[in-house]
Amino acid sequence: MEIIYKTIDINFHNMRLDQVATSLYQDFSRSQIQRWIISGNLLVNGETLRPKDKVHSGDELSLDPALEEKVSWDGEDIPLNIHYEDEDFLVINKQPGLVMHPGAGCPNGTLANAIAFYYPDSSKLPRCGIVHRLDKDTSGLVVIAKTEKFRSFFVKQLMNREVQKSYEAIVVGQVIGSMSIELGIERDPRNRIKMRASELGREAISHVSLIQFLNGYSHIEVKIETGRTHQIRVHLSSYKHPIIGDHIYNPRNILAKETPKELISQIQDFPRQALHAKSLCFKRMNGKENFEFESCIPNDMQKLISSLQ
Repeated sequence: MEIIYKTIDINFHNMRLDQVATSLYQDFSRSQIQRWIISGNLLVNGETLRPKDKVHSGDELSLDPALEEKVSWDGEDIPLNIHYEDEDFLVINKQPGLVMHPGAGCPNGTLANAIAFYYPDSSKLPRCGIVHRLDKDTSGLVVIAKTEKFRSFFVKQLMNREVQKSYEAIVVGQVIGSMSIELGIERDPRNRIKMRASELGREAISHVSLIQFLNGYSHIEVKIETGRTHQIRVHLSSYKHPIIGDHIYNPRNILAKETPKELISQIQDFPRQALHAKSLCFKRMNGKENFEFESCIPNDMQKLISSLQ
């Protein structure tokens, strides 16, 4: 059975997730829906919530009824780059190519499987404590909850847009100064793995600033106010600045004019989107100063920057 997507309309605004999902997925019982919410089979905007959490008009639900039958959440000895750890959570510097959790097309070998191996208690939490996501080929910082108390605390910050996230990317074209992109995003009805910009889509806001101009390309920083699926990739592509290596939103491998011949193959063969989750800032549970984490861009992006300079 394929993933079933539903978009919440105004009639269900500010209602409990389990109540809304039961109304929208009438082929399944409320108890089954609640179990899927807790297990992470039913997501809201790609994230796990609790059955009692409120949802809003425009939110997207995705239900994979067969997920628990076709994938493995068992622990696997996969190396992790731990950036920070305490008794409540850890921050992983995710390598490119690592999928966040099991799903259709990737039944194992994921970050969730690694978490289950090294942190068995986290495997008791929805999605092994994974509280937000990065795309498979995006590198950078990811928060993993170790307790339900912290998981609920962090998810609430995400819902209230209190978690500050910034990224670095290498894009085609010259980005001049800084700009804010406010373009709604919705799922592409012709290709369900792809998103698209749309005035009718869910609100999405990205703030872009130039770090360095690279002879027809740009090294940029992107800060996001919202966390829509593929948000940065869609926004930059819509503004004619596709990310190098993004085979979904730059499928023709568009090059800058006058790209040196000796660099064409290096750019077109870059194996992933040149996008890195650079920093995270969020509140502490004790109410004191915020947590702030930052990581350097990985070697593959650094080498690409050096070649383009």
